[in-house]
Amino acid sequence: MRARLFTDGGARGNPGPAAYGYVIEAEDGTVLAAHGEAIGVATNNVAEYRGLVAGLEKALELHIPEVEVVSDSELLVKQMNGEYRVKNEALRALSLEASRLARRIGKVTYRAVRRERNVLADRLVNEALDRA
Repeated sequence: MRARLFTDGGARGNPGPAAYGYVIEAEDGTVLAAHGEAIGVATNNVAEYRGLVAGLEKALELHIPEVEVVSDSELLVKQMNGEYRVKNEALRALSLEASRLARRIGKVTYRAVRRERNVLADRLVNEALDRA
């Protein structure tokens, strides 16, 4: 089974109060899992990576062998695809964790989209920030 993992993260202020969100959809568009969570004070990029790691953990838990990660973070996508080096120490640890999870899943690809194409994950981030 293939699935799409929409991930997002955001911070109000950078760094500031931060949250992530993810949505896992089956090929037919059925939502298999969705979650948003505040993570305290962090940068936008740390929140993006926390969303990726949490979403990959959930995909692994659901035994999904093939995942297309969809993110509006061009930095995250280019780093996970190996096009950009991960220089930031906090991001390096998170990217290594994401890579480890991706290897356990099997096949994981990454695609960057515009924010308008990532509405549900974005909404989960904002709802988590509003609740925090």
